[in-house]
Amino acid sequence: MNLSKYIELIKAGEVVAFPTETVYGLGADAWNPSAIQKIFKVKGRPSDNPLIVHISDLQQIENFALDIPESTQKLMDAFWPGPLSLILKKKPEVLDAVTAGLDTVAIRMPSHPLALEFIFKTGPLVAPSANTSGKPSPTKAEHVKQDFGEYFPVIDGEATKIGLESTVIDLSQVIPSILRPGSISRKQIEEVLGTFVEESFFHHTEKPRSPGQKYSHYKPNADVRWLKEDEQPNDPFCLYLLISNSEQASNIINYNGDLNRLAAELYDRFRQADVEGFGSVVIEIFDDLNSHIAPVLLNRIQKALH
Repeated sequence: MNLSKYIELIKAGEVVAFPTETVYGLGADAWNPSAIQKIFKVKGRPSDNPLIVHISDLQQIENFALDIPESTQKLMDAFWPGPLSLILKKKPEVLDAVTAGLDTVAIRMPSHPLALEFIFKTGPLVAPSANTSGKPSPTKAEHVKQDFGEYFPVIDGEATKIGLESTVIDLSQVIPSILRPGSISRKQIEEVLGTFVEESFFHHTEKPRSPGQKYSHYKPNADVRWLKEDEQPNDPFCLYLLISNSEQASNIINYNGDLNRLAAELYDRFRQADVEGFGSVVIEIFDDLNSHIAPVLLNRIQKALH
């Protein structure tokens, strides 16, 4: 794919949507204050919600972070490029608009080949999800255009592989702490670090240290609720996402226990409900303690319920 026109837009201080392995990001030059402000304006994003810096080379982390702990290298070696964002103490020159005035900065190296090529040619980008704030994150280029218009610049990398946002871990404190769950689990991180890792993503702080902590997220216009006990999936105004049920109908999607597929498609189904005019998305309750993606799905669905 020829990325030249998108690279020129970034260098001209514009914003461009691009694919990652998690969701589509809305990218802007990480060192351009006016470009970063366009992200907040386009998304309608609160200014106290920090952004994640996306890099294409491990060495670039040193341009943004200082006092980098030994645990950082271990996690980069194990999971980068990939769906893990690291929160570290920031260098003074990092823009406050990136960090929401915090003394820390979140950094990630995505694994999607188009994302890596794009960032390699533009330099580091800040990139929240490429959707209107509060709405489901985009997992297809068409989702970006649903929110921002048909002519919005978006690099089409087809459907994202994971479909849920990255794990965010804070390494700026003595005890590492997961602030947002993602496809890289606490257990995986603890195995790499050989130490206890906290989970702090249920805390609603006044000043969020990570995206996904404070504000309403992931919500379609349709109501989202759990399938009730003994409820039959027969309401034509509902879109049903079933885990073990084998019912067949045009408004029923059967996942046959495949929670990874549900994770990859969750936001697409939320958007499908809105496009097709369903009043509710009804999800069959699941409990798979052996699946690392189950608690992440629960986190995103719970945020969509309220």
